[in-house]
Amino acid sequence: MSKPHFPDLIRQLPEFDGPFDAYQLGAKDCKVLFASYPAGTSIDAHSHSTRNVGVITEGELFLTVDGTESRYGPGDWYRVEANETHSARFEVETSEIEFWFVA
Repeated sequence: MSKPHFPDLIRQLPEFDGPFDAYQLGAKDCKVLFASYPAGTSIDAHSHSTRNVGVITEGELFLTVDGTESRYGPGDWYRVEANETHSARFEVETSEIEFWFVA
């Protein structure tokens, strides 16, 4: 897994076992993911039981929630509520920090 955007200490965290590359930091009732997506990555519409917030650190995210697409760039925060249907796409290589809170 290659994510040079993140500092060495972050790259020493356990790898996330999921459909994208990330390092995972455990916290009570929350997963913290340091994720990266190659250009051209698409994540199909889905939902999950966690409440998610994230901040883009590099690149851009196109997030579709309930049929409305929004663009997020570096420094922008986004939110997805529990059980809310959403999809994502990344036209350029993108990194972000995601917080998955138990709902």
